[in-house]
Amino acid sequence: MTDEPGKTLSLDRLDRAILRVLSVNGRISVAELARRIGRSKTPTQARLQRLEKSQVIRGYRAILDPIGIGAAHVAFVEVRLSDTREAALRDFNAAARDIPEIEECHLIAGGFDYLLKVRTPGISSYRRVLAESISSLPYVASTSTYVAMEAVKELGP
Repeated sequence: MTDEPGKTLSLDRLDRAILRVLSVNGRISVAELARRIGRSKTPTQARLQRLEKSQVIRGYRAILDPIGIGAAHVAFVEVRLSDTREAALRDFNAAARDIPEIEECHLIAGGFDYLLKVRTPGISSYRRVLAESISSLPYVASTSTYVAMEAVKELGP
């Protein structure tokens, strides 16, 4: 096993049990987590700290209701770049991180270069984000948009 960030950590049955529980409830107490995996609090806390230190657990966050925060419109955007050399990819990546409506950005091996998941309040705000922000990203040659009609499964198990 390694505890170095960015290195693969060998996970056993108990580590995976901890991760399963936390993926459903990241706010669970260590005592309750220990009870659910059938261990005492001290070794459970040590395992949890090891998983955090090695960045298997990268953080904890609130899962927000998109309708409640006014961001129910989801569009997936294929992006084709005019240049795919490393410097161009770095420039695109850095600029894409600065657009708050881009929820996810993935470099893709296939017929286009990036796939973006974009959340906005509605189609008119999406059109503005596409025109003013996404199309202005470095090296963007073209985009294609796919609007999601329903989220069947999101965020984990």
